[in-house]
Amino acid sequence: MQVTSAVMIAVFWVVLARSDPRAELRWWVRAWTVNLIALSLTALYWYLEPPPAVVPFAFAAYLAGKTTFLLLLLQGAWALVRPGAVLFSTRLLVTAAAVMAFLGAFVLTQLNLLGVGQHAVMAVVLGGGAIALARERAVRWLVAGLGIRAMLALIEAVAYTAQVTSLFSNELATTAAGFLSVHSSFDTGAEWLIALGCVLAVAERTQHELRVQNQRLLAAQEDLRRLADRDPLTSLDNRRSLPAIFRRVQPTGATLLFFDIDNFKSINDLHGHHVGDECLKGFAGALRDSFRPSDTVLRFAGDEFLVIANGLDRSAVDGRVAQLRSRMRDSVGELPLFTFSVGIAELSAGGDPELALQAADRSMYSTKTGPHAPVTA
Repeated sequence: MQVTSAVMIAVFWVVLARSDPRAELRWWVRAWTVNLIALSLTALYWYLEPPPAVVPFAFAAYLAGKTTFLLLLLQGAWALVRPGAVLFSTRLLVTAAAVMAFLGAFVLTQLNLLGVGQHAVMAVVLGGGAIALARERAVRWLVAGLGIRAMLALIEAVAYTAQVTSLFSNELATTAAGFLSVHSSFDTGAEWLIALGCVLAVAERTQHELRVQNQRLLAAQEDLRRLADRDPLTSLDNRRSLPAIFRRVQPTGATLLFFDIDNFKSINDLHGHHVGDECLKGFAGALRDSFRPSDTVLRFAGDEFLVIANGLDRSAVDGRVAQLRSRMRDSVGELPLFTFSVGIAELSAGGDPELALQAADRSMYSTKTGPHAPVTA
């Protein structure tokens, strides 16, 4: 029964590892394969009844195999919660297997002694592993399986001890013998519980990684959206961001200021597009400096800019526009002087943003022939 169970578990992990290239799965494939080999040697021992000269080798191989299985099992769990980390080095694995092989061949030379040694080691290793992994939420079911198997191993170690010492009463020794006659069924169930814990740990880790990847994708999508909504020349928002801005200010209303640089085409024609780009960047900076940080300044299109200001009355708006004109007149450098036209419209609380935007646009064009006539350098 144990061998059949071990075959099923080993085949399952081989198939799973072929479809999912996780490092911990490779550790668990090795672990359950070694466990299958150890149990197969046990079955061969009982069926073939080897001569006494072969028994030490069988004991050594079995004890070394079961110990290696335990260490590889814990290594897989550790790799799951600490990706890339190594709990047991290859030298330690080989050393532990060699020590247990020596004990099986020369010290634990009787079946009951072998049972004491094997289950005592299993209780210590699995119990220690359960304690080491207890804080890791991702492997809580595996920790439960390791803990249950460790307690069962401890009971089995005591039961085997009752068979080789006189420390227990005859009644307890008889009860222990009866338990040992059926303990293979408990071992099989506990190993399936560990295998299930491994599967659930992988599933939970996979879900966690998918959640992290989804958060990263959402963050990347938000970054792309911000890049798409940002004008690369002036670093202002562009008109793609208007729907979100209008949703934010529509409940309370806002003032819309539509700016247009006068005779911008002549700047490009006379001085070149690189100078025109510098003029656009200079005007964008002057707009930011002339309005409040809470006001939204965006490049609407070409040489057109839009400011959406919340909570400014008309006199405050006029004052900031006058401040902007002063900044543009006082600016020095290699850029040509230029003027701008501005149209102002009010977006009432709950009003239609598109209608307010059209009104600001019409107002801007109506000022083209006003007192601030276009000036070209």
